[in-house]
Amino acid sequence: MSIRGIGYDLPRKIFVESRERYIDDETEHFIATMEIELYNKLREVMIAYVVEGDVARLLTIHPLKEGQKENRIKSGRWRKI
Repeated sequence: MSIRGIGYDLPRKIFVESRERYIDDETEHFIATMEIELYNKLREVMIAYVVEGDVARLLTIHPLKEGQKENRIKSGRWRKI
């Protein structure tokens, strides 16, 4: 997160407030996406996470490239949950 200049609280915000959630059929990780202000610009950001018992563990967070989400949905890799 420090390499990408992403604040500590951002993953939790996306996890709690996201209305778009997917399962990645390739990795079996859960995905949450949300449009937020990042780098002084409105961007769509994704988090990948796993659920272990009653705990969600963050795996990665990064802004999505243009068309990246749509391509993964269209290809069937990301399925809405």
